[in-house]
Amino acid sequence: MKNIKYILSSLLVLALFASCDKGFDELNTNPVRLTSIDPTFQLNNAMIASSYGYGNLTYETTIVKQMITPFIGVGTGGNLNQDNRSATQANWQDGYRNQVKNLVDGIEAIKEDPEKTNLLNMLRIWKAHAFIVLTDCYGDIPYSEAGLAFREGISFPAYDAQSDIYDDILNELASASAALDESKDAVPQDIMYGGDIGQWKRLGYSLLLRAGMRLSKVDPGKAQQFVGQAVSGGLMESNDDNAVIRHNADYRNGVGTNLNGGQAPFYYLDQDFVNWMKDHNDPRLVSIAVRYVGAESEGGQVEENADRSFDAQIGMPQGYDNSSIPPQVEADGLASLYDYSQLDRTRLGNPEAPSFLVTYSQTQLLLAEAIVRGWATGDAAQAYETGIEAHMQQMAQWPGNTEVAQEDIDAYIAANPLTAGSEIEEISEQYWMSSFLIGPETWANFRRTGFPDVSPNTYPGSDLKTEDFIRRLTYPDSELTVNKENLDVAVSRQGPDLLDTRVWWDVK
Repeated sequence: MKNIKYILSSLLVLALFASCDKGFDELNTNPVRLTSIDPTFQLNNAMIASSYGYGNLTYETTIVKQMITPFIGVGTGGNLNQDNRSATQANWQDGYRNQVKNLVDGIEAIKEDPEKTNLLNMLRIWKAHAFIVLTDCYGDIPYSEAGLAFREGISFPAYDAQSDIYDDILNELASASAALDESKDAVPQDIMYGGDIGQWKRLGYSLLLRAGMRLSKVDPGKAQQFVGQAVSGGLMESNDDNAVIRHNADYRNGVGTNLNGGQAPFYYLDQDFVNWMKDHNDPRLVSIAVRYVGAESEGGQVEENADRSFDAQIGMPQGYDNSSIPPQVEADGLASLYDYSQLDRTRLGNPEAPSFLVTYSQTQLLLAEAIVRGWATGDAAQAYETGIEAHMQQMAQWPGNTEVAQEDIDAYIAANPLTAGSEIEEISEQYWMSSFLIGPETWANFRRTGFPDVSPNTYPGSDLKTEDFIRRLTYPDSELTVNKENLDVAVSRQGPDLLDTRVWWDVK
């Protein structure tokens, strides 16, 4: 009898388990949780994440002597030529976590779908942009295995050599740009161009020009080949083609939020940048700068002390921290370090200011250089002047009173013609100017060309051992912890994980 009770009890338990198992999957599945995502939204997310933030201030814009902070702490980086790995990781973390992850997943989701070929090629083009930024900053990086942790379980991706990365980027841009077809799928939700396939095609070829020119010293033959493909494919035609992120209250500009928050009194326009604009009588200075005249502390940086006039601007020199700069402040006749010129945080430094990433101005200036080098046909002087004019006209797209009058543009171009024998230097200086706040690109072109010819930062606590300027950013500490084996292979191939080490295309 006891055994029968046990048998009945067991059968009852099994019945209960069976009844519980029925509908188990449905019961334990969140009905409102996404199980897939439209790759269009992944593209948009990646593009929004491409706008630059605080790291842009800490390293890139400071290395190229456009911005500077004398303060030590979280902002330590290019200002002191020091390796602050909490800051050097900024492009890496954002690039892989937000951009690469979305772009690679989106590509994998639709690469076999014949109904989404335009969307696929948009994703490929923006993936190339993301990896140009990453590899230019760090050198050898995970590329062929990057972003595949979810789909293929690759949690520890191998590092590819930068030469191999550039080979693939160039081929991807050429192939994806050529494959875009206005007769195929429309992508109206695209936040960059609203699905305009012609504009995406021009963006792709303009990026191909940028990537091709990066090889001007390390592989001129290949550079010429791809520059020719880019020019024949069709480049950006006006400022309407600019790749720009339009920020608003929901998606704010990372530089602007920092400059209008706790970092407001800490960042200044560099002396070399301000002096260059003054020496060239550049009308863009009054659209960019503000000086809070007589400010003795951050409390003096108020609108009633604001002076946006050309003659009032005084850039801060590099080579000092906040404790060593007072004698220089006195020599410059200022009330305190807070009296130097700043990026106007109500205009270009506004939290809702646009983030320009690839522009018509940059493209025309690169075209001018390509013509000078004999890699493209055309009038180099005309492309040079068009590039300058395009950036000056672009100034009107920032909030506030930033427009440059056409008569001032015409006068500037007439006074600053392209000079025979100095073309590369003058084109590069204008590229430096037109790429202001596009830190990674400004820094990459500065390393590639060696211009503008600005003096090195002489801060005595520099971590640089063999170079006058920072040549690359160091890898994140997280990579040293979780992907060290692959990272060590990259270091053995590329060189020490230091700020001095040059990336593949950055040859002397």
